[in-house]
Amino acid sequence: MPLITHPDSRRLIKSERATAMVFEDVQSRHLLRRIEQIAPSEASVLIIGDTGTGKELVARQVHALSRRRHAPFIAVNCGAFSESLAESELFGHEKGAFTGAINSKVGWFESANGGTLFLDEIGDLSLSMQVKLLRVLQEREVVRVGSLKPIKLDVRVVAATNVRLEEAVRAGKFREDLFYRLHVASLDLLPLAARTGDILPLAYYFLSDYTQRLNYPHATISPRAEQVLLRHTWPGNIRELENAIHHALLVCKNHQIEPEDLRFSSLSGSTQKISTLDNQFLTGNDYKKTLEQVLLKYFESPTNSTQVLDHDLEEVVIRTAYEYCHRNQIQTAKLLGVSRNVVRARLLKHQLIGESIKRCANY
Repeated sequence: MPLITHPDSRRLIKSERATAMVFEDVQSRHLLRRIEQIAPSEASVLIIGDTGTGKELVARQVHALSRRRHAPFIAVNCGAFSESLAESELFGHEKGAFTGAINSKVGWFESANGGTLFLDEIGDLSLSMQVKLLRVLQEREVVRVGSLKPIKLDVRVVAATNVRLEEAVRAGKFREDLFYRLHVASLDLLPLAARTGDILPLAYYFLSDYTQRLNYPHATISPRAEQVLLRHTWPGNIRELENAIHHALLVCKNHQIEPEDLRFSSLSGSTQKISTLDNQFLTGNDYKKTLEQVLLKYFESPTNSTQVLDHDLEEVVIRTAYEYCHRNQIQTAKLLGVSRNVVRARLLKHQLIGESIKRCANY
């Protein structure tokens, strides 16, 4: 199983960034092949993905597979710069360039010379800084604040954002020329909930990692807890999964994580613990009893018939599975154990997608 881990993961306990990434899901394997294709080139790369999906890990993998792998990899968060310090941080400054500049300072571009500079949250840069960044990328040289002497650079830039820069360009918040300069090659990172095949491998990686860190005995995840992990929407993506496993390991009994040990982010609308109803549905006997009660109610309806029942049950199953998989036809087919053609046919039959949607649906 391909696995990427952050080299400083032990120091990032309170960070929002992902510290590990696997490529088990079919869509993740496609992403890995795409990384392997573009990494050997010298092209600028734009990585698009939500917070916690592993953008920096992907950038490090691009660097590791390039000819620059033995040179520096510098990661910089553009959102952490104040407007007044951004230019000095990126391009450096000379002694006396401004109040407080008591020494000369090398900027991040110079620090990454010969290697790769990762500019995270590139969309947070001001328009004035975008102009200056564009010039550096075009001229391949940097001028420190307070200096007139250009310094030649050999830096590959990999940028990342959690917003769609195309929309920012249309809104006048991001320069179109800079967008095209950065968007030579692009990598789209799907949310964790859209690549369910990665959830359990990541959960078991974090479980193993934290048992070693805490010097705990070997622990496991119960089948019921596995189902809860697969059903969660993961608004915090990989980082939220790591935190959930860390917490569960601390509170679980008999070295086995159960649903009640899992605590999720309140951003998803989830409670801090799995509800009693969820626990009941995850228990075979309770699930059967609940389904039995629903069917009895249905049979009591004056409109009941085998034909109507078959139609309604099929519609409920396919609609629920489709929504659960975030309207992803491939994942719905995988969940139900049928082919994608069968899923598409049932979605059309029950008018859950239209002909125009069908022609465009690649997911």
